[in-house]
Amino acid sequence: MAAKPTSGALDPSGIPPEERLIVALDVPTAAEARELVGELGDACRFYKIGLELLMTGEYFDLLEWLIGRGKKVFADLKLFDVPNTVEAAVRRLAGRGITFVTVHGNDTMLEAACRAREDLKILAVTALTSLDRGDLEDLGFHTDVSSLVLSRARRALAIGCDGVISSGHEARALRSELGDRILIVVPGIRPVANVDDQKRTVDVEDAFRLGADYIVVGRPIRSHPDPKAEAGRVQQIIRSVFGN
Repeated sequence: MAAKPTSGALDPSGIPPEERLIVALDVPTAAEARELVGELGDACRFYKIGLELLMTGEYFDLLEWLIGRGKKVFADLKLFDVPNTVEAAVRRLAGRGITFVTVHGNDTMLEAACRAREDLKILAVTALTSLDRGDLEDLGFHTDVSSLVLSRARRALAIGCDGVISSGHEARALRSELGDRILIVVPGIRPVANVDDQKRTVDVEDAFRLGADYIVVGRPIRSHPDPKAEAGRVQQIIRSVFGN
């Protein structure tokens, strides 16, 4: 399939523009997560809940609360374990109304997740956006980040995963080679100069023009003096990119 265009309005590909923004609820408590969701109101329809909230013991209560309010949920759990355990974990997540779940493992783990997914979409983590080439070398990967991401994405697609988590820096190459056969979810979105632990970041418009289907935004919205206004600003950029 042809790559997405990099100028002008993009092909919406059936995804409602307002659902392309995923807000990361990376907060210490479920109460804080509910408060932020309430504050954002109709400015966000899609939320990511990850490991920090899992440790609160209220993860599934929060999940049901979000689903009950018509929100979509991305369970960012980065499952990594022996294949049987990954398969069992995904099976426990299926049927709960979750849209995406992440797996951060090798081929056999991804295969196990795909066997159990039912209504879930499996997203393979390629390389965390907090890692650069130096970090990969420390981990024993003697390759550049882009090559590693593309290799992992090819394998994930061949296995049957629905999408990948990738920095915007690698999105263009992924889209160019893999076309629309795979979803690309881009975290590490920074609307302003980046000063935190994310090393491979892009802004909202660039992420989509490079090939993203969805973006994940956390700190820039949560820490803004007016989170709803900032989420609305991001949504306006998305609408302008997709010609809505």
